[in-house]
Amino acid sequence: MYTNRKIWNVSYPIFLSLLAQNVINVTDTAFLGRVGEVELGASAMGGLYYICAFTIAFGFSTGSQIVIGRRNGEGRYDQIGPVMIQGVFFLLSLAAILFLFSRFFAGDVMRVLISSDAILNATEEFLDWRVFGFFFSFVNVMFRALFIGITRTKVLTLNAVLMAMTNVLLDYLLIFGHAGFPKMGIQGAAIASVIAEAVSILFFVVYTRLTVDIRKYALNQIRSFDFSLLKRVLDISVFTMLQYFLSIATWFMFFIAVEHLGQRELAVANIVRSIYVVMLIPVNALATTTNTFVSNSIGAGAINQVIPTIWKICKLSLGIMVVFAAIVSLMPGWVVSVYTNDASLVAASVPSVYVIVGSLLIGSVANVAFNGVSGTGNTRSALFMEAAVLILYVLFVYVAGMRLRLPVAVCFLTEAIYYTGLLVASVIYLKKSSWQNKRI
Repeated sequence: MYTNRKIWNVSYPIFLSLLAQNVINVTDTAFLGRVGEVELGASAMGGLYYICAFTIAFGFSTGSQIVIGRRNGEGRYDQIGPVMIQGVFFLLSLAAILFLFSRFFAGDVMRVLISSDAILNATEEFLDWRVFGFFFSFVNVMFRALFIGITRTKVLTLNAVLMAMTNVLLDYLLIFGHAGFPKMGIQGAAIASVIAEAVSILFFVVYTRLTVDIRKYALNQIRSFDFSLLKRVLDISVFTMLQYFLSIATWFMFFIAVEHLGQRELAVANIVRSIYVVMLIPVNALATTTNTFVSNSIGAGAINQVIPTIWKICKLSLGIMVVFAAIVSLMPGWVVSVYTNDASLVAASVPSVYVIVGSLLIGSVANVAFNGVSGTGNTRSALFMEAAVLILYVLFVYVAGMRLRLPVAVCFLTEAIYYTGLLVASVIYLKKSSWQNKRI
């Protein structure tokens, strides 16, 4: 049985790494919020386009992480390196395809979705530079999968802190044009993020070479493209890739609906989304830990530890979120003011903050339970579960945002609907489904 100390030892570095990584989002939003509402809205639309593509890679890496965790639990260490190496080859190829698509067609896609010419032009300026990050962020997630899968998560903290510091410094220099650098506005934010991701990869490569036993994990066995191995990984990953893509694509639809409500509403949604993502950090850290522990437990034959571990982490996640929710609820205006000095924008954002705080109390349990489902290796079931819940999400957004044109705060209620459905589906799966004998 995993103790609270063991859970904390694995989760804490992941938490710090996610916190540092999300400094990029917070910094971009906070700096651009002081440039203007157009730039703030455009960074949301461009950022979501980038994340939609990125989540395909992240989904693949999560599937790879499950396989690596299972092999680590089985003690078959020499089969971990090939998964990592083939994953890097595959994701670099995918990055090239998505980069070319984005360079030629992203503007056309955004032109169909965005009604404001000002926001459209700023979004295109942002994406012109941001899509270069595919090559770095796609490789980054495979290093993350490797270190989480073998439960060496402390390196993630070091890496993410370095990436965050790089991004904050470059945002300050390039967005506002300090210290002799050109004043580039939203383009500066995009360039800063790309350079920060490149620095992250360089750190991972050097750290792995100096501190990891590359022979033990067969990381030194660079081989040609292994289609049979890639197919085995994709058997797990493809459903996770689709799952993450669908999840973020619905976020994209949410912002499209809000953009049609107006420029101010889009700015509010971007600020609240940033707060939402930051509050999710401890939950996502614990959810990732759940995924790894479940995969390692099944690989080691300790099936009886799976359910107790999931529920123990659920309780820990809910307790942490109660504290976060109380702090944000007591001072919502102060939290929003981190992102903008516009008093009217702060006031307009507060109702939505209250809504996402309530939703995340449900989400703190739902995310952990759902990652427990993914950790069993049955990613097909996880995909179907999330797809069913996302149908409800999309219907609510369409009716509330596009048809009835209700306030942004009401549109954010869709998060509560989503998490409730996900929690119910996860509990039913873990109690009723025969997941114990799933082989990967």
